[in-house]
Amino acid sequence: MSLSPPALPAAVSQDLEPRLQHQVLAEFVGTAALLCAVIGSGIMAERLSAGNMGVALLANTLATVFALYVLIELLGPVSGAHFNPLVTLVLGSQTKASGKRARRTLLFIASQLLGAVAGAWLAHAMFDMNLLQFSHKIRSGSGQWLAEAVATAGLILIVLRAPAAKAPALVACYIGAAYWFTASTSFANPAAVLGRMLSDSFAGIAPASAAGFVAAQAVGALAGVALHRALGGPQAANDQG
Repeated sequence: MSLSPPALPAAVSQDLEPRLQHQVLAEFVGTAALLCAVIGSGIMAERLSAGNMGVALLANTLATVFALYVLIELLGPVSGAHFNPLVTLVLGSQTKASGKRARRTLLFIASQLLGAVAGAWLAHAMFDMNLLQFSHKIRSGSGQWLAEAVATAGLILIVLRAPAAKAPALVACYIGAAYWFTASTSFANPAAVLGRMLSDSFAGIAPASAAGFVAAQAVGALAGVALHRALGGPQAANDQG
């Protein structure tokens, strides 16, 4: 089974200007690499930690933080390095609506979701696991949902208020911290939920738990936007639209 990026239909590909093609590819590659880092480091940590969940979580956290920082620095100049459908929707809502903007938003979200799946499969392939699998790890309950809302609200607030030059470090540091202060270990990303749902590993989430996480993330994103507006902060400077 090939793990290469899925080709866009010829008619669509021809109709996309080169810059948008580059942006869509960057979102696919970035999301795939991020999920590969999250899931792959979870698999490695679980195998090497001898059952010590704290050590496994620490290793998973560090790999995620480092990968996220590098990917935002590397791909931010191309697409804004969203790697997250909610970030794409929020940043899109901050500018004047247009057909071009709506189309770009849909393409970004599609590439992020496809990238999340590809990243999970790539991690499985590297560790000689079945590519196609579903997680059995239940993550549910009011505490988990509240944690996802908090994690996502904080992420959106940073995305909207962080100076562009500091955004990679601030986002990576926040996600690293939220791994430990939230009960859910801070998914804060519907694409991450999809990728991790397809991995029966340390980082996984059962399909039955996915809808609750995504709903909580959506609520958190709205809360993050509301808090940003209440603070009267500057408009986002991290979108490459």
